[in-house]
Amino acid sequence: MTDTAALPTTTTSTATTSWYQQPLILAVLGALLLSGGWSPWPTVWLVPLLFIGWVPYLLMERQLTLEGARKRRVFVSTYLMLVLWNALTTWWVSYAELAAGIAAVVLNALLMCLPLMAFRQTKKRLGNRWGYLSLPIYWLAFEQLHLHWDITWPWLTLGNGFAAAPQWVQWYEYTGFLGGSGWVWVVNLMLFRLAVNNEQLTILGKSVRRPLFTAYCALLIVVPIGISYLIGARYQEKGPTAEVIVIQPNFDPYVEKFEGGPKFIPYEEQLTRMLQLSEQHLTPQTRLVLWPETALEEAVWENTIETNPKIRRVREWLARHPGVALLTGITTINSYPSKEAASETARHRDDLGYYDIFNAGAYFASATAPIAFYHKSRLVPGVEKIPPVLASLISHIDLGGTVGSVGSQTERTVYLAPANAPALRVAPVICYESIYGDFIAEYAHNGATLLGLVTNDAWWHDSPGYRQLLSYGQLRCIETRRDLARSANTGFTGFINQKGEIIQRETAWIPTASRATVHLNDETTFYVRFGELIGRGAQLLAVLLLVAAVVLGFVRKDSKAR
Repeated sequence: MTDTAALPTTTTSTATTSWYQQPLILAVLGALLLSGGWSPWPTVWLVPLLFIGWVPYLLMERQLTLEGARKRRVFVSTYLMLVLWNALTTWWVSYAELAAGIAAVVLNALLMCLPLMAFRQTKKRLGNRWGYLSLPIYWLAFEQLHLHWDITWPWLTLGNGFAAAPQWVQWYEYTGFLGGSGWVWVVNLMLFRLAVNNEQLTILGKSVRRPLFTAYCALLIVVPIGISYLIGARYQEKGPTAEVIVIQPNFDPYVEKFEGGPKFIPYEEQLTRMLQLSEQHLTPQTRLVLWPETALEEAVWENTIETNPKIRRVREWLARHPGVALLTGITTINSYPSKEAASETARHRDDLGYYDIFNAGAYFASATAPIAFYHKSRLVPGVEKIPPVLASLISHIDLGGTVGSVGSQTERTVYLAPANAPALRVAPVICYESIYGDFIAEYAHNGATLLGLVTNDAWWHDSPGYRQLLSYGQLRCIETRRDLARSANTGFTGFINQKGEIIQRETAWIPTASRATVHLNDETTFYVRFGELIGRGAQLLAVLLLVAAVVLGFVRKDSKAR
């Protein structure tokens, strides 16, 4: 950005401010526009709103600067826009847990203020050119951080907003979804310059006329989309094939699935339904069956799991269908011999010792092969994971239930291929994990040829949540160039190909199953090989900018003191 976009630092009378320049109006408008990428029914027609969604914020920040507004007013106006955006797009989280839903809106909006306040300080200390240049850097650095800390909640990562338009971002195989975030910011900043500069406009230090500058803005949108369509047109599904079945048993988690529900279905009957749905769709070519998250809900100890009657029943069914592997969601318990050997999430009971509860995946490569476990690693904050600081605060409070986090693991498990399908190496992905691009890429890096997603979308009722989660899976397929087989307790069950196209989708809210032939690609994309280069690079630049801003601030104070 250049100084032609610089904002005056002198104050002016607010009496001349037009109604459309009022911070309240701009905050509401910004929230409405940004929510276009997360509409209740994902549609490509609302995605372009992302390209103008930040312009109201930039105009609001400019107006407040012109008025000489105090920090508190700037913060309140900024927070209002962000909390409205979060509320409009993620209100449905409250269906699963009211407190978590409120926290997702209130706290995430507060965290989003951090990069915007850093931008304000950098602009104040280093000038407008470096200030506006720093804004996308700070935001991308924040999004990268939001992927990895204890209170991670990257649902509204800007690059995820293109989930409803996967044909626009086929180049995610190179940049990952943070490339989409950078694209959004570049276009918004250019359009902001177009809005506030009525006369002189520059590109790379050269003055250009307004029509030409407008054309450049249009090219910033059209060219990446054109490149994406070119990549998509040339891309062909890769790898050998295998037939896979995904099951949707459709148990209502609020009344049917769990013991204590008013219409609880006994676990044996639940297992019967899943076995019957699987049996009805099996063919001699079937190599893998997927059951959804916590399909086997009645918690079992991993070290004695083979004695469980349901596990024996599953093995008997597999024995009648040699050559078929099964991946199922399950709740498991694992014990530790001592406090020293226990994980940081371990619980303790006098009669049980130290143990962890896991939202897990269990893989039966055959009727006799040992069960391979995967423990869900990206946990939902507040529901499955309580940050250590907060956990220590509430550990002595009786909340009427279990206090603590679900256990997890650090590495990405890729299940070994069955003997009759040597190319079938499935990655177990559990629900919430599918919103993390870099996380899913690690599976492909570890040799996975198929993404196997098991989920229970019914926690969110018939809300935008499960529809958006389905769309996020399309982006993960593009980034890794892997097919995805999706088994939902209910929600959307089906298949997505390596171009992010939904090739099969069953109707939600009914017991059903889906069968398809998937491709098993073992090639790795640029993104899989090198990871989040954009996010890590932004974090490095953000640190340098913050240091420069702080140092310059001290230098200026020192010079004034003299």
